[in-house]
Amino acid sequence: MKERINIHQLEPKAYEPLMAMERYLATADLDHKLKELIKIRASQINKCAYCLDMHTRDARKAGETEQRIYALSAWEESPLFTEQERAALALTEEVTLIAEHGVCEKTYQNVRKHFTDNQVAQLIMVIAQINTWNRMNVSTKQVYK
Repeated sequence: MKERINIHQLEPKAYEPLMAMERYLATADLDHKLKELIKIRASQINKCAYCLDMHTRDARKAGETEQRIYALSAWEESPLFTEQERAALALTEEVTLIAEHGVCEKTYQNVRKHFTDNQVAQLIMVIAQINTWNRMNVSTKQVYK
């Protein structure tokens, strides 16, 4: 696959707010492995090979198991994920596919059972951020090196 353009090289100032968001999200009151699972799941849905490569590596470095990474695409059927993780993954799917049905009340209320309001806000920002990266990388055919 050949890279189309490199936005970072062409428009480096466009990356500044994205990197500022990454720094903020690194301080979010969410488990690091959960953030990586969210990034992997959204990237699976969006078919972003760049982000899948990056975030599966990052998840492994954070201590995530191969078994859970492999099972992530079938998280609803797998016993390997906690109720809190399931709530976050359901939100991830609905926000990623927001044009289909929005975020249903059941999913939102389930997330609120497991996370504080601030954490819900942080979850939404993690999901929005990875979707931004996915769209940029898929559009430009970026390859993780």
